[in-house]
Amino acid sequence: MQGKAKLLGHPIHQMLIVFPLGLLATSVVFDIVRLATGNPFWAQISYWMIASGLVGGALAAVFGLVDFLSIPKETRARRIGAIHGIGNVVVMVLFGLSFLLRNQDIASVAPIGLSIAGAGLALVTGWLGGELVDRLAVGVDDNAHLNAPSSLSDRRA
Repeated sequence: MQGKAKLLGHPIHQMLIVFPLGLLATSVVFDIVRLATGNPFWAQISYWMIASGLVGGALAAVFGLVDFLSIPKETRARRIGAIHGIGNVVVMVLFGLSFLLRNQDIASVAPIGLSIAGAGLALVTGWLGGELVDRLAVGVDDNAHLNAPSSLSDRRA
C-alpha cells in the first residue's frame, strides 16, 4: 500500500522520522553524560536536542497521519498504525514535559527520567513502524520489486 504523502517518489513520513528519533535518543545519551560528569554543558545540549526533536516529531506526525488515514479500516495495519501513532504522541508528551521541566531546574533528575521513558517507548513505536513497513507493506510501492526502476524515473515499478 503506497503512502499518500510523497517527495521524489518516497514517503515523506519515513524520510522525516530519522531526525526526531535521532535527536531525542541522543538527548538521553547527553543526559547520561551530564549525570556522569556533573557538567551542566551536556544538559544544555540535551535541552536543545529535545527542542529540535519535538519540532521534527511534530512535522513527521503530520505526514504520518496522512498515511495512516489512507490505511483501510478493519485491517491489522490500521490497528498497528493507531497504536504506533498514539504511542508516538505519548513519546512527544514525555519529551515535551521533560523539556518544560528543564526550564524550571536544569539540574533536576525528573526531566531525565521522562526522557528515558520517552526513549524506551520510542523503541516500541519504532518497532511498530518497522512492522508497518517491512511486514505489512504500508508506504511501499504496490509494484515494488528487486529490479524496479528509480523512483525518479517516469516508469512505474
